[in-house]
Amino acid sequence: MTAPLASVLFVCVHNAGRSQMAAGFLHHLAGDRVEVRSAGSIPGDRVNPAAVEAMREAGVDISAATPKILTTEAVRASDYVITMGCGDACPVFPGKEYLDWALEDPAGKGVEAVRPIRDAIRTRVEALIAEIDARREA
Repeated sequence: MTAPLASVLFVCVHNAGRSQMAAGFLHHLAGDRVEVRSAGSIPGDRVNPAAVEAMREAGVDISAATPKILTTEAVRASDYVITMGCGDACPVFPGKEYLDWALEDPAGKGVEAVRPIRDAIRTRVEALIAEIDARREA
């Protein structure tokens, strides 16, 4: 088995919507080529049901995912740290690639409102995979 090309950590406040959808897409689209983590600064009790449904419609099952607390170790172990509205809660370490994806929070929204957020996340994840692949080939 070959080592992953990169390790990516997606972070949002509750780790119940945006970061879970992003992790689901990255795992689905990149498979074992990329190590995927997600966490939240104040994790919720469960993944947003509207996010689960929106992802199911896109062919990705995140129903078994559970919100996790953001740890310093998770940040330290990741090549890319992608924040989605967690503000200053994310520890910063030198040598990591930090990206902030400004995306609407799907909390409290129905599946109709979550679909455009899901689609925006998929577009960004596809661009991230292309960047990781390009760095590998460089």
